[in-house]
Amino acid sequence: MDLTFNEREIAFREELRGWLVENQPGPEPPANAGEDAHYARRRDWQRHMYEAGWAAPSWPTEYGGRGASQSESAIYFEELGRARVPPAANTLGLLLGGPTLMLWGTPEQKERYLPPILSAEEIWCQGFSEPDAGSDLAAVKTRAVKDGDEWVVTGQKVWTSGAQYSKWCMLIARTDSEAAKHKGLTYFLMDMEQESVQVRPLRQITGEAEFNELFIDQARIPDANVVGGEGNGWKVALTTLMNERAGLGFALQIGLRKLLDDVIAAAAAKGLLENSLYADEVAELHVRCESIRLLAWKGLTDAERYGQPGPEGSLVKWLWSDTNQRATQLAVDVIGPQALTAGTDWSYELLRARGNTIEGGTTEVLKNIVAERVLGLPRLKVAS
Repeated sequence: MDLTFNEREIAFREELRGWLVENQPGPEPPANAGEDAHYARRRDWQRHMYEAGWAAPSWPTEYGGRGASQSESAIYFEELGRARVPPAANTLGLLLGGPTLMLWGTPEQKERYLPPILSAEEIWCQGFSEPDAGSDLAAVKTRAVKDGDEWVVTGQKVWTSGAQYSKWCMLIARTDSEAAKHKGLTYFLMDMEQESVQVRPLRQITGEAEFNELFIDQARIPDANVVGGEGNGWKVALTTLMNERAGLGFALQIGLRKLLDDVIAAAAAKGLLENSLYADEVAELHVRCESIRLLAWKGLTDAERYGQPGPEGSLVKWLWSDTNQRATQLAVDVIGPQALTAGTDWSYELLRARGNTIEGGTTEVLKNIVAERVLGLPRLKVAS
């Protein structure tokens, strides 16, 4: 892994940095404007980036991207973080849905679904987790039954980010109850705009409803919306999950760097860096942050070498979760009462971080993945 940038990568960074200087998102809506107003700003920003060819530079040129290398993709996220612009509205479509379709989708599916992902015309969500199948995806109970050239789907999903704004859902459902639980699954693209799909918000401790429950009662999905073939849902889902932990992992570590820099600046302003207790904690978090950054770079290198991310993305997400929670707790110690005052950015970060070790794969499950698929340790046997 060589982190020395070549002339092309330097030119890429300078072009993007210059564009971001000249093109800024609209003003942030007031805090009391509501979640829809903030989401609309993200959607407008993604459309603006799309029109300039910056929505997903890592996508191949034939699908509307710039054919950027993995190193250029990393530079892209670094510069977005540096400019502190809002995230794209269709993050799950750009980082998960699109790459999954590029690998598993039919030519017709790619032509139909990829362009509106880029433009934010159609937003995507991920229908994997269920009340009894969160970390254990193979325990999915949502059923899909073939009816002519359609599938009839009934079940429940939970923790579905952005479902209230989504047109399409990457849905995992059981299509063969007789097969082994990993082999009886199929990956669908479900139209969210039908009466048989009900979205109910889950209000978080932050006050927002970022996640949702989906109640699916005989929703219909055309057979043409099966991705990767009937019964192959487990393999297709693994592609989505590996892209989630590698692609999102890189973006997350940049957010962590920004948060830690803000904490360090606040500590310096108060003269707290002269106190060894604060200095030691800042130093440890800095080392952790740099370690996560280098691990994220390694993940991108592996994706470039082997064609898709590897299981190491689970390690990035695990370490990020723990470090981000520690950084927000340090912010409380440094900032003081303001960090515990409702409505402030600091209090939001503190409260939002509580979910880090649960979302995107619980830390306990990620540790098992790292142990088995990265370190090669034997699977844990449950005592009878």
